[in-house]
Amino acid sequence: MSNYIEYIICFFISMVPLVELRVAVPFGIARGLDPRLLYPICIIGNMLPVPVIFFFARKVLEWGKDKKVIGKFFTFCLEKGHKGGVKLQEKAGRGLYFALFLFVGIPVPGTGAWTGTLAASLLDMNFKKSVVAVIAGVLLAGTIMGLATFGVLGAASFF
Repeated sequence: MSNYIEYIICFFISMVPLVELRVAVPFGIARGLDPRLLYPICIIGNMLPVPVIFFFARKVLEWGKDKKVIGKFFTFCLEKGHKGGVKLQEKAGRGLYFALFLFVGIPVPGTGAWTGTLAASLLDMNFKKSVVAVIAGVLLAGTIMGLATFGVLGAASFF
């Protein structure tokens, strides 16, 4: 498979909820892609859905929560975003945007740009400040995942 296709695959992986660039960066590094090109591609892919999530996801989820086929899933998404938002507010106090940055930036399951942006939308946070916090969090998550991947791959190549 040619290199540019693998970069495109990483771009699209970084757009997928729950996995985002937390999977795309290690995947790309494991495939031998140049991190100097991989990181910006994954960051752009991870951030591209953010405005759509912020302005429209809440409306779509609220519209669909009582629909027969999609209702349970949409309700789950609303509850997940709401719980994330409540946790942020409880822990953050006045440092809500810093808490959003950490929530997005610490790569653990259930966090990331999608969940953080949905939580910011559900909390009616300022869009511009939220985007800055989310992009900073995405940069942190990408750095952590890259370092962890290099550490694991470096240790594995030692043996």
